[in-house]
Amino acid sequence: MSQVAADYSYGFRAGAFTGVRTRRLFAWVLDAVIVALLTGVIWAVLLIATLGLSWFLLPPLFPAIAVLYHALTVSSSGRGTVGMRVFDLEVAMYGSGARAPFVNAAAQSILFYVSWALPLLFVVTLVDSEKRYLHDILSALVVVRRNS
Repeated sequence: MSQVAADYSYGFRAGAFTGVRTRRLFAWVLDAVIVALLTGVIWAVLLIATLGLSWFLLPPLFPAIAVLYHALTVSSSGRGTVGMRVFDLEVAMYGSGARAPFVNAAAQSILFYVSWALPLLFVVTLVDSEKRYLHDILSALVVVRRNS
C-alpha cells in the first residue's frame, strides 16, 4: 500500500499538495510529447501498412491514444503517467486513497480534454483548497505528491 493510501484515513499528510499545479503542468507537457511520439509511430506504421489509406485517421488517433495512455498509466500500479512519476505525483481515489480504476482515470482524461473547450473551468483549482481541477472532482480523483 502506498503512503498516500495509508494517510487518507487521517487526512492528507503535510506537503501533499505543495507545488501540485506547477508539477502537473510540466508533467502534462512531458506526457504530450510522449503521446505525440506514440501517435506519430502508430500513424506511420498504419500509413505504410495501408499504403496511405489511413491518412484520414490522424485527427481521431491523437485524442484516442492520449485518453488510453492516461487511463492505462493512471490506473496501473505506478498510479500516474510517466510525466506524473517524473515530477513526483500520483493519482488516487479521493475518499479512500486507493488506486484509481480505469473508468475513473478515463473519465478524468476525457473531462480534461473537454474542459479545453471551456478554459474558465480551470479556474476551479484556484479556489479549491486541495488544488483539484473540475475534471478531478467529477472523476472522484485527487493528485498529490508522492513520498518525498
